Amino acid sequence: MTDDQTETRAFLASPAAFGGTGPVRVVETHGALVFLAGDTALKLKRAVVYDYMDLGTVEKRRALLLRELELNRPAAPELYRDVLPVTRGPDGRLALGGTGAAVDWVLRMARFPSEAEMPAVIARGGFDDALAEGTGRMLAAYHAAAPVRHGPGAARMADILDELDRVFATFPASDGTAGVAPWLERARAALAGVTDLLDRRGAAGHVRRGHGDLHLANLVVLDGRPVPFDALEFSEELGTCDVLYDLAFLLMDLCHRGLDRGACGVLDAWLTAAARAEDEGLAALPLFLSVRAAIRAMVCLQTDAARGHRGETTEEIALYLAQAETFLGPAPARLIAVGGFSGTGKSVLARALAPGLGAAPGAVLIASDRERKGGAVDTRLAPAAYAPAQRGAVYDRLFARAATILTAGHSVILDATFLDPAHRQRAQALAVVAKVPFHGLWLDAPDAVLEARLAARRGDASDADAAVLRQQRQRGAGPLSWAPLDASGTPGATEAAARAILSGR
Repeated sequence: MTDDQTETRAFLASPAAFGGTGPVRVVETHGALVFLAGDTALKLKRAVVYDYMDLGTVEKRRALLLRELELNRPAAPELYRDVLPVTRGPDGRLALGGTGAAVDWVLRMARFPSEAEMPAVIARGGFDDALAEGTGRMLAAYHAAAPVRHGPGAARMADILDELDRVFATFPASDGTAGVAPWLERARAALAGVTDLLDRRGAAGHVRRGHGDLHLANLVVLDGRPVPFDALEFSEELGTCDVLYDLAFLLMDLCHRGLDRGACGVLDAWLTAAARAEDEGLAALPLFLSVRAAIRAMVCLQTDAARGHRGETTEEIALYLAQAETFLGPAPARLIAVGGFSGTGKSVLARALAPGLGAAPGAVLIASDRERKGGAVDTRLAPAAYAPAQRGAVYDRLFARAATILTAGHSVILDATFLDPAHRQRAQALAVVAKVPFHGLWLDAPDAVLEARLAARRGDASDADAAVLRQQRQRGAGPLSWAPLDASGTPGATEAAARAILSGR
């Protein structure tokens, strides 16, 4: 028997709950109601009991609100304020945070404008490369701070597949689930192929108490910064997972919206900030993405059934399941190296080529400028950081990362000047060892064009200027065997020429 919240809901929907400020807007989900007025949001847990979440008593709702506050405030202190009781006074009236007996509890949060929600940012074309990189770096820090939960990683994925099998079996094929059985067979085969990897990752600390529900609707952009909120609080089991699986929800969501470039940017930044610790795990990413897509299909089915509108999202369900199948499909890896003098547009071209290249979301971009600076891409380095020994060490890291990622089955694009013929030879040799196709692209343009581009750079990871370009020209690049590209035109023209080379035209 659950509590009757009729009176509490009416009070929270009135201006009286907000000190007389109104009007009050109410947002409903399957597990909560959020009341919005002025600069405040009050979240009330519904008095409901599901097989995975019990909110049937005041005490249980308070406990989960406190856990929600504990989980989310570290990453979003500007949003999460406190947990307050809804009290009944001597006169019988309800009040927020009064001295009477608590009839229920609410989580008090700062209200943010709807246009700051990540889906709204995406709808107006605001998810650019800078925001994708900022999101990846933020999530890398988020995961690094998450509590480690040691234990086997593969068993967790096996349990998820079993649960998907159980739930999908309760829905007929007419609901868009005809492809579930063959998908489950392929997913279990994929899991068998990465079982040892996932268990090693579990033992090494890659399984953590993460966000658990890291899709786009649970991100908001505040003062230009991406901020996660609404972490999964009702199940420690569901909220604990491999950090790459946690990230995979967001990557899948971006791919589902056709934002493969944004997904590549998020993943690249996340991997770079992790300083090689996560590269090997990419072998499990196709499975992680596929499972996340299947879970979204399952949620659509359950939501339609709960609302009494079975079949309402059949088309969307079919899209998610088709996506889940595609993620597990063959996607041979390849290695592309983009070289040239500073200002030729190597990074611009590499970023454009990466989406959709090989396994989803695309090729991993490894750039010398970002490897040199790690997470501090906005910091200008002293000239000593570019001395021959330091430069050689950066290339060593590039090649080491590329070898690991290619072995994991993902394509790689290397972005560096490659002025030293020995470095170009190492890139080609790496592809031979990894048994993947190789393409070397060499960009060039007149000095006047390059100097103008260097002078116009803002917020770029590279520290190169006209003086650096002159030094590069003096040193030269030696004999060239890579495919030459005229980079003096627009980025689109350079990309078109590069794609023609890569396709053998």
